[in-house]
Amino acid sequence: MGFTILDYAIVLISMLGSIYLGFYFARSQQSAKDYFLGNRDLPWFTISLSIVATETSTLTFIGVPALAFGGNMTFFQLTIGYLLARILVSLFFLPAYFRGEMFTAYTFIRNRFGRKTQSVTASVFLITRLLADGVRLFATAIPLAIITGFSYPLSIAIICCVTIIYTYFGGLKAVIWLDAIQLAIYLIGAVLAMFIIIDHTTGGLDQLLALAGEAGKLQIFDFNFNLNSTYTIFSGIVGGLFLSLASHGTDQLIVQRLLACRNVRDSQKALVTSGLVVMVQFFFFLAIGVLLYAFYTHFPEKLNIAKNDEIFPLFIINELPSGLSGLVIAAIFAAAMSTLSSSLNSLASSTMMDFIKPYFKPNWNTARELFFSRIATLGWAVLLIGVAMISSQWGSVLESGLKIASFTYGALLGTFLLGLFSQKISQNQVIAAMICGLFIMIFVNFSGVPWPWFVAIGTSTTVLSGMIFYTIQSKLFL
Repeated sequence: MGFTILDYAIVLISMLGSIYLGFYFARSQQSAKDYFLGNRDLPWFTISLSIVATETSTLTFIGVPALAFGGNMTFFQLTIGYLLARILVSLFFLPAYFRGEMFTAYTFIRNRFGRKTQSVTASVFLITRLLADGVRLFATAIPLAIITGFSYPLSIAIICCVTIIYTYFGGLKAVIWLDAIQLAIYLIGAVLAMFIIIDHTTGGLDQLLALAGEAGKLQIFDFNFNLNSTYTIFSGIVGGLFLSLASHGTDQLIVQRLLACRNVRDSQKALVTSGLVVMVQFFFFLAIGVLLYAFYTHFPEKLNIAKNDEIFPLFIINELPSGLSGLVIAAIFAAAMSTLSSSLNSLASSTMMDFIKPYFKPNWNTARELFFSRIATLGWAVLLIGVAMISSQWGSVLESGLKIASFTYGALLGTFLLGLFSQKISQNQVIAAMICGLFIMIFVNFSGVPWPWFVAIGTSTTVLSGMIFYTIQSKLFL
């Protein structure tokens, strides 16, 4: 059916609305605490929705249906580990984070080990977020490029400019409230798209499920114990558990939201609730991918994609009625902007609180500190655009983003676990352990081991190395 003026108008209005809310929340920004933590005065349920919007983003909207379209629904097994990890983070990590005033997760590392370890862990976070969220930004450019015929660089620049404006002015409070709104928009859009898929197929849902079942697309659980299989129940629970322990326990992108809660109890409720919502959401988007496979099996002449990541945007643009296409594309942009804005704010907060203030100790008043916090946001935006420009060659957007994060998460998680559960390991020992964890991942990355095992391997290596270094040093100085 193509994109109409009405569709363009809906997308434009949604973007302008985001900018307006950024300016609205800017009125209450008076300090870095307001800018980075929303003055710790946000409802836990809103923060929970923000966590879901942040961690799923466009990779969910585009990448998850693409996975099911090209494979089946076994990716869902990861969400079991995701939920278990959130419970563990709530029990062991969050109480430690709420002892004293912390702006970043790496303040805990400084308090336990020292400033050098804080700098190393924060640096790993900054590099990981830059690369992983550059991929996410590129994913958003796919539908805009298809709609308008714009190049990927121009599409990336347009989306990033809108996000920069409301993040620059509104800070975390604007980011979190917009996350919650944007999550609702893209879930409504996806639900409507699913109904359209069913309605456009002769025979409806029964016919679609029959076609998908014949192709093996409806498989959810794989109990095959094969370390070379990417998505099995074992890699899902173990891999999903370690991945989510790292992302929700050590990554400033998520921890920043949890620190913005009013108290530790609210942060625990926000985190565990987000795990339940994510399970439902992933199942739903995998189901869309399965239905899209059946739809285009029914109408093969309509299938015209260069890679699977284009399948859902193709359906949205060509099959949805005028107005609804605009709503769903606006939803995709909303999903992207929610993650991009979160990334910018967390990168800026870590830069300011883990590097600039500890090392340079600038004599700034609150207004000047707020100004330079916003400047840091702009600087990271430029870098993210650069990474997004080159990430088109990295394969599936979903798996690329997760693989990048999984590469470094193990070393981070191992460091935090040593900090939480060992009171004897020293700063130099834990830094050496982190280096070992990152070094071993270079070999793992080229070994053919599926990415869901990355964090578990990196974490185990880091923890074991830390214990070995402590034991050796203890023996030498007896």
